Amino acid sequence: MTERSPAPGGLALIEVLVNTLDIESGADALDTPEGRARVGISRDDEAEDARALRESLRAVLLAHAGHPPHREVPPLGELLAVAPLVVGVDPADGSAALVPAGDPSLHARVAAAVAEALVAGTWTRLKACEAPDCHWAYYDRSPAGRGRWCSMQVCGARAKMRRYRAKGA
Repeated sequence: MTERSPAPGGLALIEVLVNTLDIESGADALDTPEGRARVGISRDDEAEDARALRESLRAVLLAHAGHPPHREVPPLGELLAVAPLVVGVDPADGSAALVPAGDPSLHARVAAAVAEALVAGTWTRLKACEAPDCHWAYYDRSPAGRGRWCSMQVCGARAKMRRYRAKGA
């Protein structure tokens, strides 16, 4: 739904995962093998856990934008608590990062992406569009970090038109 550039680093995975559901149409990419492959899962039985993670992430991204959760969801911290991470050290340059331990599950890859974004200071720039029929994830690159919509041309324009009409003008 957005014309914005993808989020940086590991946040791109979170953005893709949250955007697997088109709230307006109800289309869920996790219902298809191609959609599941985009977030690195292959089995149908993994999709339900991915949906719970997606909606918990959406609630956090709405909070980043200053909005209440869209619905009751499991807390993200509880979902990521099962994600095994270890400190990985690059032998070439000595840089360190939290990385998934063993076989990287979606939860572990998301947890590693969150940890990377926290260190980089970019975590709170990943937001969800405030439009109730959208809630698309986007990375806010605005200088002040006060972006409100995934797309000014679509969601922003609709919101401004609703406000204009509500004024009775």
